[in-house]
Amino acid sequence: MGDVLAGIHATWEFESDALVIRFERGIRTPRLFQALRERRVPYEALASAVLAPGRRGTVVLHAVPRPGADPLMEAAAGQLKETCDPYRLVVPADREALAAHWRDELAAVVPPGAADPDDRVDTGFLVAAPQGPRSFKAYDGKATFDGSSEVSFRWSSTMATSEKWKTGDQIFSVRELSGVEWRSPDSPGGFLRLLPRGGTPRADPPDHDPASVVFGLGYGPVHDSLPFAAAVLSAIRAKDRAPVPAGAPGPGHRDPGAVAERIRHLGELHRAGLVTDEEFAAKKTELLAEL
Repeated sequence: MGDVLAGIHATWEFESDALVIRFERGIRTPRLFQALRERRVPYEALASAVLAPGRRGTVVLHAVPRPGADPLMEAAAGQLKETCDPYRLVVPADREALAAHWRDELAAVVPPGAADPDDRVDTGFLVAAPQGPRSFKAYDGKATFDGSSEVSFRWSSTMATSEKWKTGDQIFSVRELSGVEWRSPDSPGGFLRLLPRGGTPRADPPDHDPASVVFGLGYGPVHDSLPFAAAVLSAIRAKDRAPVPAGAPGPGHRDPGAVAERIRHLGELHRAGLVTDEEFAAKKTELLAEL
């Protein structure tokens, strides 16, 4: 291999052990592609390769990923529009023969047994998570990820519900999470929810759930929120597979500095009259119990 197939919005390079997808930058390129920039997909992460007619004199070469191989596609959960699917390469119809050649070459290097898309990978992601972004502005707050161990939600003073304000800004240890739930901002009711380990998510709607940030028009767009969700999901899977160092705090224990910050914020709400004496005492006791 080592050859290149140029398409619309992206170029595929066929290396000996992986497909390297490089996305173009430009005003017509989907913003998700521009955020991804480049992805390296080991052939073992693929289930099959398909060539189909496209629109307006094009053909589409689709490298179908195996379920569970790519955190980006796992987080997307089938919600991406076809035009934003990073595994679809749109090629002018006059290059159909070349595209067919590379479809056959891809099919030849897909590992035996991977042709069935239901052959789920459960031993760890085979494709690296996108490099960024590590923060984005949602409708009711700002989400930040340190890249390995903690996710934080800082609520907006004007958009967050009173329940979220009373709960205070949130810090989640990746070790305490089992996954993420992403609902595309391209649809009404989009949100990002962090799922707890060893329990069920709260039944509250996302705008009342302190483990969720909600999207809105212009807030938490796909090219920001989906790579973020994929990076968090990848970190969760990595923590699942990594041994816990001796002496490390177990689930349910938080960094003392983070707890102190939340108590300080709770005190501000109490002094402002947004939290009653009883609510302040109960929440402070709950926070101290996390140490």
